[in-house]
Amino acid sequence: MDIENRDDIEQLMRAFYAKAIPDPVIGHYFTEVIQMDLEKHLPVIIDFWETVLFGIAKYKSNAIAVHQHLHTKSAFEDKHFERWVSLFQATVDDLFEGEKATLAKQRALSIATVMKIKTIHGTSPIGH
Repeated sequence: MDIENRDDIEQLMRAFYAKAIPDPVIGHYFTEVIQMDLEKHLPVIIDFWETVLFGIAKYKSNAIAVHQHLHTKSAFEDKHFERWVSLFQATVDDLFEGEKATLAKQRALSIATVMKIKTIHGTSPIGH
């Protein structure tokens, strides 16, 4: 089954965070650096992915600015982005298959790449 709606995105996000929060590479960002309240964060991240996958303009924040701020609290390294992508793509594969599932995995890689460039290197991906 493919990712078809907001409920599917919620299922994906809950499964992803079930892996990411206890993860030895990236988990500390959620538990120590930001002490994330998952139930408050879920609607925001679901809005983000609903915007990314379905073009429904619900997400109004600046994800890059949020992550640049996190980088000042606990510096990101390449391994953090690589692990995030790995966990995200594995979670998609565990639950879904189809056009939107493939798009979610592609977008996750693209988003992580841009995020890495703008946080670690502090520049835009095209050198501006």
